[in-house]
Amino acid sequence: MSGSLNKVMLIGNLGKDPEFKVTPTGQPVARFSLATTETWKDPQNPTGDRKSKTEWHNIVVWGKQAEIAEKFLRKGKQVLIEGRIQYREYTGQDGLKRTACDIRCDNFVMLGKMDEGGRSNFGGGGGEFDDPTPPPPGSASGSGGGGGYDDDIPF
Repeated sequence: MSGSLNKVMLIGNLGKDPEFKVTPTGQPVARFSLATTETWKDPQNPTGDRKSKTEWHNIVVWGKQAEIAEKFLRKGKQVLIEGRIQYREYTGQDGLKRTACDIRCDNFVMLGKMDEGGRSNFGGGGGEFDDPTPPPPGSASGSGGGGGYDDDIPF
């Protein structure tokens, strides 16, 4: 195998409602935290007590899916995220350079039951909204997009 792979799949619960913004170039972006929890039996404990550990992930969604995330995702909802790891550097309030790890979401699927308003949480972020093509070179989307829809598609 001569290539490489940067792929992440997570199933977890939103830690907060998505923060939605539109970049100066007009590209929608949503950010939210996602909690994933691992649970196991403690072999050192004779009573077989279960232990758990929660990891927090920073999720970034671009384009049409960012708009869908802002509209339908809420704190506590379960979601499947497909994407890739991206690192970014920034300067903290203390003036020091820092590195953050984000999950750049390429696709998401809402999981769980219907909400009180009768809207389904199944599949609203995936399938019919997928855009598997990468943004064109030199596009104004910055770190990627989800747009670029072609209105000439016959369906």
